[in-house]
Amino acid sequence: MTTTETLNAGATAPLSLSEQERMVEAVLFASADPLSLRDIASRLPEGSDVAEALESLRARYESRGVQLTRVGDRWAFRTAADLAFLMKESTVEQRGLSRAATETLAIIAYHQPVTRTEIEEIRGVAVSRGTLDHLIELDWVRVGRRRQTPGRPVTFVVTENFLDHFGLESARDLPGLAELRAAGLLESRPPGDAGIPLQPDLDDDLIDEPSTEDLFEDE
Repeated sequence: MTTTETLNAGATAPLSLSEQERMVEAVLFASADPLSLRDIASRLPEGSDVAEALESLRARYESRGVQLTRVGDRWAFRTAADLAFLMKESTVEQRGLSRAATETLAIIAYHQPVTRTEIEEIRGVAVSRGTLDHLIELDWVRVGRRRQTPGRPVTFVVTENFLDHFGLESARDLPGLAELRAAGLLESRPPGDAGIPLQPDLDDDLIDEPSTEDLFEDE
């Protein structure tokens, strides 16, 4: 046997797409949390096309009771939205949101990254530290970067857990302004306000992230 034949005999045959799908499926089912493409790729054999396997797997599960869902830049299996009613009996709501927390969360989701002062201007009332603390404890809101403006105020943005809880792939999938008003979430907005944008306005003038202790020192 020649040297070339020996190398070829020892080479590992490339995995088929169906084999890669099975591996991705197994990794996602075994994980309690959504996984990024990089997380999944680190567990599959070298040379696997994880992105293609995910898209193929998502199409395969599209009409099933469990579907492959993208949450931000991560992936997870979730119950199909139209079957959510089957899970209601096993769902326990431990702590509801106050009106102030609901309005604050909606403003952060649509205007992120947004400062506390901007939240107060939109709501027309002061935002208590407890309201923001509660949203942060739920892991629905986190501290963003500081604005490169006088005082360098901190900003707030929603988390991937927020997107996952509400079944959203990204903030662009949030309901429209009319739907929020119909739900009574925007009644306190100033009459002259043009409304919440359908796509988050990501500023370019943001720099280093602050520590949690700095949250309320700058505004």
